[in-house]
Amino acid sequence: MRCVYCEHIESKVLDSRSLEDGGVIRRRRECLKCARRFTTKEIIENAPIFVVKSDKTRELFDVNKIKSGVMRACQKRPISLEQIDTLAENVARKIISQMDKEIKTSAIGEFVMDELKAIDDVAYVRFASVYRKFTDATTFVKFIKGK
Repeated sequence: MRCVYCEHIESKVLDSRSLEDGGVIRRRRECLKCARRFTTKEIIENAPIFVVKSDKTRELFDVNKIKSGVMRACQKRPISLEQIDTLAENVARKIISQMDKEIKTSAIGEFVMDELKAIDDVAYVRFASVYRKFTDATTFVKFIKGK
């Protein structure tokens, strides 16, 4: 592993820890040249998952798109970035656990709404209003009453 400080190739592992149910290994390393310490993470690489959009186009799944959509719904709400990261990781885990190579945006939206509902009602309704494409106040009121 290349040192992030001096770019020397050799380092020794001081500590290893398993994170996220064994899907990630965190290693604390020390450079054998400059003796500075740094942390690396090893992540199991999954097969690519494609998102099927409503217009039938496909694109690679990107957890950052989930985070940005949730962040917009959570603006000016008492929700930490850590909660948003956890939500996005939970949704990504659900998507990966389905073992499918493709997933529809509608399924991702439902996963996000399930997670948001448990965190904050206002953010949940904000996200739902964009995701479900409410066109008027009547649709919005029906959704809230049905919630």
